[in-house]
Amino acid sequence: MKNWILPAAILLAMSGSVWAEDDSYLAMSVGLERSSGKYGGTSTTDTTSIPVSLRYATDDWSVKLSVPYLFVTGDGSVLVSGSRGGRRGSVTTTTTTTTTRTTSRGLGDVVAFASYGLLRSEEGDAGLDVAARIKFGTASLKFGSGENDYAVQASTWAAFGDFTPSLMLGYEKLGSTATVPLDNAAYGSAGLDYLLSDESNIGTEYWYAQQASATGYAQKELSLYAATQVGDDITLRAFVMKGLSDGSPDTGYGVSLSSGF
Repeated sequence: MKNWILPAAILLAMSGSVWAEDDSYLAMSVGLERSSGKYGGTSTTDTTSIPVSLRYATDDWSVKLSVPYLFVTGDGSVLVSGSRGGRRGSVTTTTTTTTTRTTSRGLGDVVAFASYGLLRSEEGDAGLDVAARIKFGTASLKFGSGENDYAVQASTWAAFGDFTPSLMLGYEKLGSTATVPLDNAAYGSAGLDYLLSDESNIGTEYWYAQQASATGYAQKELSLYAATQVGDDITLRAFVMKGLSDGSPDTGYGVSLSSGF
C-alpha cells in the first residue's frame, strides 16, 4: 500500500465527519504558474505548473488536497514538486552527472493541508490558526525526492481598517534519501493585505525557508498579488514573484480561478 493512502483517508474522514454543518462550503481551484531560475547552478530550470485543489471548510476547520501537473525543462538537479518547489537536489558524487537539458512532464506530489482556527477576536478581525501539512512522495523522482514531508505551522493576523498584516512560522521534516539528502527546515512569511472593496484585495508577502541540503540555499521570495470576485462564489487571483536568493526561482508569476459549490 502506498504510504500516502492512510493519511489521505484520515483527512477525507475528517472532512466527511463535519459535512453536515450548515455553514460549511466546498471550493475547487485550478491555476497556471510559471517560474524560472538557476537555483545557484549554471543551468536554468523552467517550470510550468497547473495546480488543482479541493478545499472544504466548516466552522473553525479547513482541509485542502492539491496536486500539480508539471512541465519542467532543466538538467534534473532541482526538486520542483512538493509543498514549495525549488530546492536544489543535486549532490556532489564521484560519478559524472549529466547537464543535458530535457523537458519532463507529469503529476507532482500530492499535498494535504489541514488548519484549525485556534483563537478569534469577538469582532472576527484578528486570529491565530494552527495547521499541519503532508507532502506525499507520489511524484516521479524527476520532480521530487520520492519521500513524504511533514510540516506544522502557526499563523496570526489582525485587521487595522483596510490593512491586515499577517505572520506565519513553521517547521518541516523533509524526507531524505541517500541520493537526495535533505535536512529539516524552519520557514515563515510576513504579509500585508489591503482591502480595495468588498470584492477585491491586493497584498504583498515575504517568504523565507532555511537551507535544506548541503548543496542547497535558503529560500527568499517577495511576491505581490491581487484577487477579485468575478461572479457568485468565483474568485480570480494573480501574483508575480521575485526570488531574492539562489534557493528560489529568479522570477515567477501565476493566475488561479476558484469556485465554491
